[in-house]
Amino acid sequence: MLLSIENLQVSYDRIRALHGISFEVDEGEIVCIIGANGAGKSTTLRAISRLMPVEPGSKMTFMGQDLTAFQPDKVVSQLGISHVPEGRRLFGNLTVMENLELAAFARKDRQAVERDYKLVFKVFPRLEERMKQAAETLSGGEQQMLAVGRALVSARKMMLLDEPSMGLAPLLMGNVFDALREINKEGTTILLVEQNARMALKFASRGYVLENGNIVLEGRSEDLLANPEVKKAYLGG
Repeated sequence: MLLSIENLQVSYDRIRALHGISFEVDEGEIVCIIGANGAGKSTTLRAISRLMPVEPGSKMTFMGQDLTAFQPDKVVSQLGISHVPEGRRLFGNLTVMENLELAAFARKDRQAVERDYKLVFKVFPRLEERMKQAAETLSGGEQQMLAVGRALVSARKMMLLDEPSMGLAPLLMGNVFDALREINKEGTTILLVEQNARMALKFASRGYVLENGNIVLEGRSEDLLANPEVKKAYLGG
């Protein structure tokens, strides 16, 4: 088991956002969490990244280590978990290459970093074409590619993705998800949260359904796609 979450509870100003959810991700998997806006999806990823404090009794382990014992920067540098946040949050005045170099700044394995740069440009050839271009001048799809590439060079063990399809045209959305499959084949485990349930379930092998801070369904993606409740609530009937 790579990532194990048990009884995860998170509150905002004494309002409970997550009510003790539990799930797990095996090494090499692609797993999704789907749910409506406000269900607690982003909060889940922020808790794993240690950007949100968790309530007593919450248990999170990664490769057998207690995640709650790590500061956010060590989650990246020591555990190898990267986070692609909603909204991308790039350094707009820096070039594509400068964004990637900044993401890899803390890494000491320079040969491995160079290999990761090559992998980014392999799966996102458009970024190589624009490597000297300021991030703020890229299209929305290209910015999403750069956000994923930046996460890839900062940490390779596991990638957390928050709404990677948001704001993308269908063609660019497909390109990003195709690239993520390639990254997964290269050895990076992926956990993503998405409002686009159909896209997420077609991309992932397993999924969890989050409603109002509770996991209400889980299973293999094909089973969730065929589930009448999921169809009615998230797939348009």
